[in-house]
Formats: sequence, structure tokens, C-alpha cells
Amino acid sequence: MRKWPPALITLSLLSMFLGVYIGSVHVSAADVSESITYGLKSALALAFHSINPGEQPKYYIIVWELRLPRVLLAYLVGVALASAGVASQALFKNPLADPYIIGISAGAGMGGALGAIYWPEHMGLLALVFSLASVFAVYNVAKVDGKIPVDTLLLAGIAYGFLASAVTWYLIISRQDKATVTWMWLMGTFNGSGWGDVAEMFIVTLLGLLFLILKWRELNLLLLGEESIALGLDLHLYRKLVIGVIAFLTAFAVATAGIIGFIGLVSPHIMRLLLGPNHRELTPATALFGGSLLVIADLLARTIASPTELPVGIITAMMGAPLFMYLLLKHKRGELMR
Repeated sequence: MRKWPPALITLSLLSMFLGVYIGSVHVSAADVSESITYGLKSALALAFHSINPGEQPKYYIIVWELRLPRVLLAYLVGVALASAGVASQALFKNPLADPYIIGISAGAGMGGALGAIYWPEHMGLLALVFSLASVFAVYNVAKVDGKIPVDTLLLAGIAYGFLASAVTWYLIISRQDKATVTWMWLMGTFNGSGWGDVAEMFIVTLLGLLFLILKWRELNLLLLGEESIALGLDLHLYRKLVIGVIAFLTAFAVATAGIIGFIGLVSPHIMRLLLGPNHRELTPATALFGGSLLVIADLLARTIASPTELPVGIITAMMGAPLFMYLLLKHKRGELMR
């Protein structure tokens, strides 16, 4: 009997409850429950015009309008980044790969910054286009005889990331009037999240994750590389499809919350250690864990230096960078699967 689903679902619910419960203004568990109940009743009243939600609780605005959408958005972005990370590692046959390390997040950030400064209405589209360009560039630079060597992949991703970051910072400096807002967004933030953001990210995350869950066999076969062709997999087609899903998830995550690194690296690695490499279990488990991890990181960003709010990207970097260095050491000793 598999024990991980209830454990990770419990972790998800607990992390989201703590995210709503803890903040600069103290609210009790009863206040949280009353506010969420009232919010649900109000939503049903708008839909069916037949339910009286009653009197608005004291902390309704804080819980329902401010904290809950922020926590849900953080969870969905974490699911998206973790899912993109596990797909990246299958695609590149490399446990060190993730959208941040191989430059996709930096490319999406460049497109998102361009949109935020000049064309705010096309921010998501530009993030998607630039993330696809990032995948294409890094993938083709790193490819050697149809294979993706780890050293070449990392160097190509780092080089592209530096280039994309340089262009992004040029854009910010050239528009000083929008520099503060754009900088905060690039470092990762869920400040000002609303229910519209949650709805959009929910659709994107659901579509991307469903594809990866349904195609778990193909993800397993991608790990075999050219050998998978003999087993009936259209390798080139599924590589393109998986690249598209990675870019799709990453682009919308970046457009929504900025560049948040290491969630796509940490989550798959921890779940792989616990559950093994089979994507039938690895993909959904990684998604659930990634969502919880980002909610906790956002909670720390809001509270660790209170009343100052830190960019959540700083917290995830502090969490993920030591693990990444540890993985590099293991790879150096030949302990990681290639």
C-alpha cells in the first residue's frame, strides 16, 4: 500500500493552513475557519443568488482577500516549478537539471521584464516566447551527438542565464521609473496576489501536470535516450512535447511570481530518494511536495525579517543552493546516475 499520497496531502494542507494562519496580524484558527466559510458562502451566493452568507467575520479581508489567494498561488507555482523540474531531469537524463539551472527561468524572466516595462498586457505571452527560445538555445548548444552531457548542459544553461540576466538588468536600468517594482518581481514575490491570478495559474498548472502524469511511461522511456526508440517511443516527438510543457509551466510561473529558483531541483531530488525513479509516483509526489515547499518558503519570506518582506527567491536560493553543491560533489564522485 502506498503511504506517500496521504502524507504529502497532509503536508500540503498543513503548509497552506500555516501560511494563512501566520502573519503580521494575529488571527486564530477559528478566525481562519470562519473567514474561509464565509468566503465560500459568498461565492455560492453570487453563483446561485439563494444563499445568505451571514455577517462578515472580523478578519475576513485579511484571510480571504489577502492571505488565502497568496498561499494558493504560491502552492500552484510550486507545483508548476516542481513538475517542470522533474520533466527537465527526465528529458536531459540528468538529476542536476531544472528550469532555473538550465536558463529557462532567466529567459522567461527576460521576456516577462520586457512585458512588464513596455507591454504589460502581453507579459505572459512574452515570458512564454522567451522561455521557448531559451530551451531551444540551451538544448542545441548542449547537444553532442544526440546526447546531453551534464557539463555542457550546465555551462550552456549558466551562460544563457548570464546573458538573459544582463539583458533583463539593462531593461530595468533603462526604465528607472519601473525599476523597483520590476526588481522585486524578478526576485520572486506573491505580494498583491488575487483570485484572478489563482484561477489562471490553476488552469495552467492543471493542464501541464495532467500531461506529465498521463505520460509517465514516456518520461520513464526518455531516461533511456536512444534505446527507447527500440521500445516504440517517438523520441523526437516526445522531447518536443516535454520541452513545450516545461516552457509552458515555467513561463506562467515566472510571469506570475518572478524568478524563483531551486524548487524544480530540490523537490524531484528529495522525492526520487524516497520513492525511486518511476515517474508514475515520482511526478505527482514531486508536484505535491514542491507546492508545500514554496508555501513554506513564502511564509518564511513574510515572517523571518518582519516587518520587512523578503523576496521569496532569496529563501528558495538559501534552501536550494547548498543541496545543489552537494549534488555537484556527488556527481564529481560518480554517485549520481547519468
